[in-house]
Amino acid sequence: DLGHSSELAFVVEPSDDIAVQEQPLILYCQVEGIQPITITWRKNGVMIVDSENAFMLANGSLYVSRFQRVRGDGSSDEGEYDCMAQNHYGLVVSRKAKIQAATMSDFHIHPQNAVVEEGGVARFQCQIHGLPEPVILWHKNSIPVNTDNERYTLLPKGVLQITGLRAEDSGIFHCVATNIANVKFSREARLTVSGSHSTVYKDPMILVGPENLTLTVHQTAVLECIATGNPRPIVSWSRLDGRPIGVEGIQVLGTGNLMISDLTVQHSGIYVCAANKPGTRVRRTAQGSLVVQAPAEFVQHPQSISRPVGTTAIFTCVAQGEPPPQITWLRNGQILETSDHIKLKNNNSTLSIYGINQADEAIYQCLAENSAGSTQASARLTVLWADGLPSPPQGVRAETVSATTIQVSWEKPLQNTKEIIGYVLHIRKAADPVEMEYQEAVSKSTFQQLVTDLEPSTSYSFYIKAYTSRGASKASEVTVVSTLGEVPAMPSLFIKVINSTTVQATWEPSIKLGQHEGFKLYYRKVHLSQYTGPVLLASNVTAYNITHLDASVVYEVKLLAYNQHGDGNSTVRFVSLRETVERTVLNPPCDCMKDEQNNKTSTTGIIIGIHIGVTCIIFCILFLMFGYRGRLLMCKNVQEQLSTPQIPRSQRSATGLVLNGATRRDRDDRDLNGKQLDMNELERLFPASPSQEQQEKGITSDHSLSAPHDETQISTIPLDEFSIIEEQPDPLPKSPHGSSPAAPAPNHGPANEG
Repeated sequence: DLGHSSELAFVVEPSDDIAVQEQPLILYCQVEGIQPITITWRKNGVMIVDSENAFMLANGSLYVSRFQRVRGDGSSDEGEYDCMAQNHYGLVVSRKAKIQAATMSDFHIHPQNAVVEEGGVARFQCQIHGLPEPVILWHKNSIPVNTDNERYTLLPKGVLQITGLRAEDSGIFHCVATNIANVKFSREARLTVSGSHSTVYKDPMILVGPENLTLTVHQTAVLECIATGNPRPIVSWSRLDGRPIGVEGIQVLGTGNLMISDLTVQHSGIYVCAANKPGTRVRRTAQGSLVVQAPAEFVQHPQSISRPVGTTAIFTCVAQGEPPPQITWLRNGQILETSDHIKLKNNNSTLSIYGINQADEAIYQCLAENSAGSTQASARLTVLWADGLPSPPQGVRAETVSATTIQVSWEKPLQNTKEIIGYVLHIRKAADPVEMEYQEAVSKSTFQQLVTDLEPSTSYSFYIKAYTSRGASKASEVTVVSTLGEVPAMPSLFIKVINSTTVQATWEPSIKLGQHEGFKLYYRKVHLSQYTGPVLLASNVTAYNITHLDASVVYEVKLLAYNQHGDGNSTVRFVSLRETVERTVLNPPCDCMKDEQNNKTSTTGIIIGIHIGVTCIIFCILFLMFGYRGRLLMCKNVQEQLSTPQIPRSQRSATGLVLNGATRRDRDDRDLNGKQLDMNELERLFPASPSQEQQEKGITSDHSLSAPHDETQISTIPLDEFSIIEEQPDPLPKSPHGSSPAAPAPNHGPANEG
């Protein structure tokens, strides 16, 4: 029972057909339902009147005695036919049946002569258009081609393929096309097989690849692919999207043609034919698209329903197909026009009828149609109406209470009030469609309702219905009223201290505050009652600096938003500048011009300081390096001195000096250009001026013997490794070249060991 009403429905509908010229045609239509039922026919939307050529049979079918594609008056029996059935419940229309005349054109492609070497591939083709699709057969030397021969492949579109050619395949070929309209013969073509089978290598090549096809589900698709090459290439198929082709309904014709039987929408895609050289990756490819269409069919049928007056009726009709079908609704056979209380949604899949009345009672049909076909389903709406229902409520009034509240009041109906069980208040924005309406239920003893949570400055419509256990009354008169305007909300206020006399007030952007015209800013000292302000600010302003303030007191800052409906609530903040003043005393502000001069001077000083520091570091490193070398030399001298025989204390100074000097001279003789240069360099870089005390005591080291001047050189090494010998400051003779004398000077005084 899905898809039709029990009161009136189709059992058999007319179907698409191809008619033969001058032959009779019958279109079937069978209806069931409550009698009496009247059946009529239309062609291209125009009513068919019974005539000698076309009339309706007793079972409701249409009989066309002599179908003619073109009549003498220019009319045609071709077109779209539908059947209409009507009883006192309503009217239904069948699906449209497309009727076409059987035809056959002349051949527009004839087979061509061909000369092919033995072992090669021959292909003949002929094409012809016709309705229905002509069946094409091939003849060789006027005898039908033997289809049992595996080397001969006949394709449905008029193609003959011959592989592995032999001498006996030579002959004259032609094709024969047949359908219910006619039989036609093509021109003849000669096939000549020449020479013997060649062994010369040839790259694989695709002679003919697949064509683009558009078919309907359950039909058969043949994708042609014929390839040549030596050795003979291997032909394979794949889908461009990588999905598997599958095996069910799949067959290979000849050496590489792909046939898909019982097509489905899932077979749609791009198919790739590949010709591979055996044992290598050498290949050639060709591709073609296959589009499979599916006629419209219903996934969900509309259901017949019964609804009381004043309620809402909803029909749902969901169809699928490829391409996606278009849905059209009919009411008693006529295209349904939408209005304020009749709405179509979800791509026409949902039909909603609001506030139904007796005039809406009818049979509603859903027509789904695409390029592959059409279908229809129907459902009936029954409007329940009972005698003795209340009359509409009276005196409906609506009064505005606030920006979000309206109070609605009414009086009870004038008639049939005893069975009332309650009232329903219907509410919607005046600018909204009917389907946006919502309801609030009210008890039977209540005659007013406070409607809250409304939007400010918005118009609303209201009407009332009285309900009984048997149904609802008709709707009362509609009243429309608007809510009051609303003042803006409180702004979010933030205070930032800029300096000891200035603060900055900032707040949220005005877009968050609703409809308003601007802001008002007030401020005052907290111990005073009088505000400074208001400072009027535009709605796009979000900050304001308050200047010339007294840092010793606390200030109160107040901000509010206003519009044409008044001032909103204010936001208050308190701020003190005392801490800023204290911080300023501790950290006085800078003189920018002076600081800039100081910065320049400081920069120069920093650069000079860096140079001095680097120079000091270099000298320190050199000092450490040469000091360490001198220490090693003197340590070695001490070791040599300790290894000599001990002499009396009175003679130790001279002897030790001579030994040390001799040792140094011996060492200098071995490396005259080495250590002597190093010591001279050290003396040059670090000249030492003897102290007054040293000058009085006449302390000299053995190094001074080789010095070119009378300055005393002092080297420091640990006491446990080195002894200082104190001598009398007798002048030493100088060598003209700065070298030490051969023998020490006489008259040495007593030596004290340091």
